[in-house]
Amino acid sequence: MAHITAPAPLPVLGFPAKLMPIGGSWIPSSSGQTITVINPATEQPIADVPAGTVTDGLAGLDAACAAQDAWAATPARDRADILARTYQGIIDRRDEFAALIVAEMGKPWIEAQAEVDYGAGFFRWFAESANRLHLDGQFGLEPGGNYRIAVSKRPVGPSLLITPWNFPLAMGARKIAPALAAGCTTILKPAELTPLTSMLLARVLEEAGVPAGVVNIVTTNNSREVVAAIMNDSRVRKISFTGSTQVGRALLAQAAENVMNTSMELGGNAPLIVFDDADLDQAVDGAIVAKLRNGGQSCVGANRIYLQSGIATEFTRRFTERMSATRTGNGVEPDVELGPLVDDKQVTAVSALVQDALAKGATCLTGGTTPEGTGYFYPATVLTNIPANANIRTEEIFGPVAAIYTFDTEDQAIQEANNTPYGLASYVFSQDLGRALRVADAIDAGMTGINRGVVSNPAAPFGGTKASGLGREGGTEGLEAYQETKYTGIQL
Repeated sequence: MAHITAPAPLPVLGFPAKLMPIGGSWIPSSSGQTITVINPATEQPIADVPAGTVTDGLAGLDAACAAQDAWAATPARDRADILARTYQGIIDRRDEFAALIVAEMGKPWIEAQAEVDYGAGFFRWFAESANRLHLDGQFGLEPGGNYRIAVSKRPVGPSLLITPWNFPLAMGARKIAPALAAGCTTILKPAELTPLTSMLLARVLEEAGVPAGVVNIVTTNNSREVVAAIMNDSRVRKISFTGSTQVGRALLAQAAENVMNTSMELGGNAPLIVFDDADLDQAVDGAIVAKLRNGGQSCVGANRIYLQSGIATEFTRRFTERMSATRTGNGVEPDVELGPLVDDKQVTAVSALVQDALAKGATCLTGGTTPEGTGYFYPATVLTNIPANANIRTEEIFGPVAAIYTFDTEDQAIQEANNTPYGLASYVFSQDLGRALRVADAIDAGMTGINRGVVSNPAAPFGGTKASGLGREGGTEGLEAYQETKYTGIQL
């Protein structure tokens, strides 16, 4: 890893403190209460944001509904121009966004910069997509030749967007950009732990020319009641949620009441399979990225690493050396590769999985002990010889813990990979492209990386199967998620 120079711990906030953007104005919570955002590396407060209430959530919906017709009628090219300016605005403030991400989420500086580039990319991709929005319809004679069929797309309508804490910019961008491109107004509810980056994004969107009421942000520490109140109103026509499968199921049940359009990006339990013929340097590099990106706090993180028996010993040796050498610390420090977990609850959950596995007979090759001192840190950890009854075999780790297993045959690897209710991401390493493609096709997951540890890209559809969710974000599918199909029969 090249040496980097880190920024100051936190820039001057580029948005009004203790206020949230609703209906074109920055306002306090109706309760007057605030939420304190904590830096997970220092456990010190960063800033306060409004503790939004049901009243505030419904105000956001009112504003979105009031702006919907005018925004939908805005020419697609004008919407595209706004998205393009938003892309450039994010890039112009790249270091400012990165510093906020480091401060409120804890990831290392170089990863925070990468997230800024990734998040900005959604605005560029959907700006380009919006320009082609009305070229995808159909017009022609019906089979009997009696009248013409016209098929077009129109925006779904006001959309509730709920994002998690692990990618504060990218998750909001992945939802807001296609919604705006399609002509939908939005109410964004960011995670309580990491709302600051969303606030800066709102400021950039304003500067790019997004009209009042098109993007509204409600910060709250009472998500259940605020979200329920918005969803109980039939005016909101879509919910897009990224988070746990448990919460996703509850939201799907709520959405059914108003037959609401839904997109759900839920939990994962990604397998990473390394065959005997893999390029081991490439496989180790890919596994490190797939495991340690964002400190392992990623739904597409490699949760289960399966090694074919012929290379298991050598791969494990190389991989463990890399994990042991991982530089851990505050993300503002130069050359840090692994920052803190997001809060003490996350540290407790990860530690509990490791301790359960060890108590049942697993072997720890490195890490495995929560360090003392300030900050919510957990070391890069490698476990082997994990027994069948260990909780880590079936639960999403969401931390820098690599669980290693071995296999002998291709069929065994596929069976193990599919032995989960989840189906989000998967990874296959092999120099035999035929085998790699065959295994990728056989794995029941929405995404597979072949000989690479990162699958996310704004131009590609992101999403999973089974308990990992419904729908896709990114790619052409990401725009379709915010559109309805309209058919018109025209008599000759």
